[in-house]
Amino acid sequence: MHDIRLIRENPEAFDKGLAKRFLEPQSDEILSLDRERRDAVGRQQEAETERNALSKQIGQAKAKGDDDEFNRLRAEVDRLKSVLEASSADAAKFEEALNQHLAGLPNIPMDDVPIGKDEADNQQVRDWGAPRKFNYEPKDHVDLGEGLGQLDFERAAAMSGARFAVLQGGLARLERALAQFMLDLHTSEHGFTEVSPPYLVRDEAMFGTGQLPKFADDLFHTDDDRWLIPTAEVPLTNLFRDTIHADGDFPARLTAYTPCFRAEAGSAGRDTRGLIRMHQFQKVEMVCVTKAEDSEAELERMTKCAEEILRRLELPYRVMLLSTGDMGFGARKTYDLEVWLPSQKTYREISSCSNCGDFQARRMNARVRRDGEKKPEFLHTLNGSGVAVGRAMLAVMENHQNEDGSITIPDVLRPYMGGLEVLSA
Repeated sequence: MHDIRLIRENPEAFDKGLAKRFLEPQSDEILSLDRERRDAVGRQQEAETERNALSKQIGQAKAKGDDDEFNRLRAEVDRLKSVLEASSADAAKFEEALNQHLAGLPNIPMDDVPIGKDEADNQQVRDWGAPRKFNYEPKDHVDLGEGLGQLDFERAAAMSGARFAVLQGGLARLERALAQFMLDLHTSEHGFTEVSPPYLVRDEAMFGTGQLPKFADDLFHTDDDRWLIPTAEVPLTNLFRDTIHADGDFPARLTAYTPCFRAEAGSAGRDTRGLIRMHQFQKVEMVCVTKAEDSEAELERMTKCAEEILRRLELPYRVMLLSTGDMGFGARKTYDLEVWLPSQKTYREISSCSNCGDFQARRMNARVRRDGEKKPEFLHTLNGSGVAVGRAMLAVMENHQNEDGSITIPDVLRPYMGGLEVLSA
């Protein structure tokens, strides 16, 4: 959500920020609604002040026995009651319209975010590791998993439809091992606190992190008005909602391993083969909540935490700074980590780390009161994949495959696999 005071103070800067996302100017309409709302509130306050004054006069007229004055004043109070009801309704109407308008607008990009319409304008920041050179044609993860007899899309589709998979045997254990490894690293070395959150949330939680109202079609909704989480970012960030926190509570760093559910309504025809784009997938999420002056440094730190996962798994990757047109709705700045996939001979996203500034905190009313200060201020929130477990698994399968279709287990995962060194049929 945007700060209406900043829009009032500098509407041109607000429109320039939206222009970086290729949106038309919005400040005129926003400020018009704001004026209408403030005018209605002003009329309401004036009527209340006048009614209070008349109420005192009514008491005085009654005490004097002046029936004519008493009746005149009562009639005026009745008229003001109608004014109050009308102005209150107008204020509520314009408040709702203003909030709906602001809620539908994305966050303003930071100054160092490249301006561009899509991923073609993203900028590479750094890379790590050299793609492996095979002396044979590498298989993709689907052929590898089906060759092991441990990845089944056909039976998953029979019970659930497209974009679901069944893992069994060694691959199911590999998925669990990856999640355990990520959680252990984040909690023991990176300073995160592990959380086990709900997987179902209400409207206000989805609104707080920016999924609603704009992206309802990309979510799964239950009959009792709850939503399946698309990422643990939603429940983790909402732990801070509607609260004024103490200065010393930050930075707060949380991590969770959860299933994630996405309808993928906007991705028809994309990545229909394999595990890259599923309706249900597992992910280890990182959420950081900080004071304003610390959020930029926290984004760099969070991104390096995700990178360390890929380095220890010996997976070549690159870090991309996303352009304004490729960045998420709630983000001010985003780094994507893209891992090398031999079968596609390209890099594919495996983690996305974003600084949302105070955008989500305003929607959730998450604030901090600094030591010695009376007025609280909004926090800054950040989120990142640390990392997507399914994509990490397929990257391990492809990058560590052997010519006979077996998969060499990376050293860091072997303790979680009972010492197993090679996954074979």
